[in-house]
Amino acid sequence: MQQYFAFQWHITDECDQRCKHCYIFSEDTCKKLDAMTWQQMQHTFHQCLEFCQVFHRLPYFYITGGDPILHPDFWKLLSLMKEHHVPFTILGNPFHLTDEVCRRLKEYGCEKYQLSLDGIRETHDWFRKPGSFDITLEKIGCINRAGIRSVVMTTVSGTNIDEIPDIIDAVVKAKARVFAFARYCPTSEEKDVGIAPLRYRQLLADCDKKFKAYQAAGCQTYFNKKDHLWTLYEYETGAFTLPEHTQEGMIYGGCNCGNCHLTILPTGDVYACRRVQNSKVGNVFEDRLTDLWLSPMEDYREYTRFEKCAHCELLAWCRGCPAVASGQSGNFYAADPQCWKEVAV
Repeated sequence: MQQYFAFQWHITDECDQRCKHCYIFSEDTCKKLDAMTWQQMQHTFHQCLEFCQVFHRLPYFYITGGDPILHPDFWKLLSLMKEHHVPFTILGNPFHLTDEVCRRLKEYGCEKYQLSLDGIRETHDWFRKPGSFDITLEKIGCINRAGIRSVVMTTVSGTNIDEIPDIIDAVVKAKARVFAFARYCPTSEEKDVGIAPLRYRQLLADCDKKFKAYQAAGCQTYFNKKDHLWTLYEYETGAFTLPEHTQEGMIYGGCNCGNCHLTILPTGDVYACRRVQNSKVGNVFEDRLTDLWLSPMEDYREYTRFEKCAHCELLAWCRGCPAVASGQSGNFYAADPQCWKEVAV
């Protein structure tokens, strides 16, 4: 059975917000708002299809930006997706969503639409812009009515960690279909996520309790335990156990970087992971994606180089978040700053 390969495709930098934790505008790296031309988008799309054909994978696109809906050829791109029967998710803003827009998205094959919620009203609007909190919750209904799965994603940092339980309540009340959170990846201006390891473990314990209570009550929201440190937490609580039969050197889970994911920016630059600032491996306008996967991407598959994880029995299933480690130290293989497990190295 063929597995999916995920392409996180940023088609434009154009956006209605300037979020304080946005990777595009952090470190003053974006001197201008880049966007692919229609010809470049077609080239990129067919490069991705060729890549999947070569490696016997099925393509899956996470189309984002900026806000991808602001690209003048956004709907032409969705038409191309539909023509080739390629599934996709949109990672965008709520501001241009209406019942009619969501209906069109569904017609073109959109499976999920992901919004962000990074705090209760005051905190979220501080991160993003005034009014964003209320309109985000409102547009979950638009997405649901169209038959698209509404996804809410939270970026956790020391600023909002105490509000995560309240965010969960707000998301469930708004009837979001999926909720997940991941940690903020520090930029050069801020080298610490601001969360002590045991404080993060306590967050997972608190959320686990809340998730189970909602599930027992028949809640329809799916709680996606996206952060790989959930594996460590569930290993300690007994919810996850190591399989009896495994193949040495095989990777069974954890970070997708180097395994089944690539990021493509509006400039054509290809990144191993968008959250790893120094992970550029090539350019889709100048290189074949298949060649990049076989050569420079090897730098992200040297699992014995993980300074802490390589000595842990969970190496093949966890590895924490190398992007957070890289954001703090510049080293992709450094120890995850929020990992609380004691490992002899």
